[in-house]
Amino acid sequence: MKFVVFNLVLVCAAWASPRLDPLVDTKKGLIRGLQASDGDYSMFLGIPYARVNESNPFGPSVPHPDFEEVFEAYDDSAICPQVESFENEIVGSLDCLHLNIYVPNKATTRNRLPVLVWIHSGDFRRGFAGRFIYGPKFLVRKDIILVTINYRLGPYGFMCLDTPEIPGNQGLKDQLSALRWVKENIDAFGGDVNKITISGSSAGAVSVDFHLLSGQEKLFNNVIMQSGTTLCPWVMAGATADAPMKIAAHLGLKTENNADAVKFLSTVEPKLVIAATSELSLKFRPCVEKDFDGVEKFVAEHPINSQIPKAKNIKILAGYNNREMLHDYANKSPESYDNDLFSQNLEKVFDFNDDGDMEQLVRQFYIGDENISEDVKWNLLDFDSDFTFNHPVHRNLQKYLENAGTVYHYIFSYAGGRNYYKIKHNITEDGAAHVDETGYLFDVSILPDSISDEDQLFIDRITTLWSNFVKYGDPTPTTSELLPVKWTPIDKNVLNYLAIDTELTMKRRPFYDRMAFWDLFFRMNKQFMNGYNGE
Repeated sequence: MKFVVFNLVLVCAAWASPRLDPLVDTKKGLIRGLQASDGDYSMFLGIPYARVNESNPFGPSVPHPDFEEVFEAYDDSAICPQVESFENEIVGSLDCLHLNIYVPNKATTRNRLPVLVWIHSGDFRRGFAGRFIYGPKFLVRKDIILVTINYRLGPYGFMCLDTPEIPGNQGLKDQLSALRWVKENIDAFGGDVNKITISGSSAGAVSVDFHLLSGQEKLFNNVIMQSGTTLCPWVMAGATADAPMKIAAHLGLKTENNADAVKFLSTVEPKLVIAATSELSLKFRPCVEKDFDGVEKFVAEHPINSQIPKAKNIKILAGYNNREMLHDYANKSPESYDNDLFSQNLEKVFDFNDDGDMEQLVRQFYIGDENISEDVKWNLLDFDSDFTFNHPVHRNLQKYLENAGTVYHYIFSYAGGRNYYKIKHNITEDGAAHVDETGYLFDVSILPDSISDEDQLFIDRITTLWSNFVKYGDPTPTTSELLPVKWTPIDKNVLNYLAIDTELTMKRRPFYDRMAFWDLFFRMNKQFMNGYNGE
């Protein structure tokens, strides 16, 4: 820990004592944290790493100035503007570009610990980095430093107007600013700048993949992607360029000029902008950016055309849950089944010019000649899971391998008392839904305080796998009673994966018949893919 000389005695005592708070001297200035009450670690909460430009809140952020006085890092409540997913209320402010750092007490400048940076999920329109969902105590017990970050969402983070002022992907660039901050300052907290792993689930995993694809400097050493990749069909399906005019009109200004609409929206209370965006059902997503002099470009081409040069010699841990879309189907009412399910999904990726043959082929593979109804809901769940998450991850595994990455693949199917989405949506069906693993990696506040022996064993297992990967680039450097199975990476001949359930089991080629179908389907229809450049 890098301490201030004039305060050496007080600060060292603070670091060692639960009654006093730790003080850290970073390149940005002095930061005071809090000693945790639920473990041997300290918390540095709500550290601002960048600022939203007040005159252009939809454009790139600007660096946060150095701290002239001690920054009291006590508050992790900042949330970027959004409709949050618990009470469905509009919350947040643009003073939200903050990160949280959780440091085991044993971290010092003589005992530097590896760093795990977590990018939250939320479909690029909701979510936050605070302890309400991402409580750190399970992971910091494993002697790693955990960093969680906020980034702008919805129209503020992903409005793409192909202009120098609003080129797109502001939220991804916020993440980049946070990673640069971590790279520059984490050594002051006892972190190892040469052992930084970036990780995330769903949109967070997609974000991690974008950082692998980007042309920016390499700010990390390993990556963890849980249930997400840039190839997911929902990733590039964002609002059109006239979105500012639509939002402005909804709020009282009718104009046919985007610049006027943006100027107006820049003066409007962010919660009103978010409300209008929600009422208009507009979703903002990453986009391919144009070149502008003096403007940093993050997404240079559509992901389906991108190679992954940063994958070379990097360690990658990637997988998904065995019933990803369970939350959409377990409690689905009979009247809510949409007969256009197959066509609507295929249209996110392919342009078949209203040719229904391909839709019929997919439909027959999953449900034969049956009608779309509750009678075949588990078949429909398989289709939706495969198309939305499973196969996009599957397709990217090969790309990582082709670029000399070492890839550890997994399927998560554990169904215990802390499956996050199943509990949130009151689901009792077997299997693991989307982001269910969150409850075993993090101390999620909405989950029960009491933990069964079975769930505690599973928490110990998965946090050990993940933290081993952060430390060594190998989730099972040695086997043990806790981790009795050696996790073997994939290779060009064998698609190995770890089945993460009540027991850990090495298996090969998950859902091989369904994945083979989609491999052939994509190969046959590559020329019809939206964004495909023909190479």
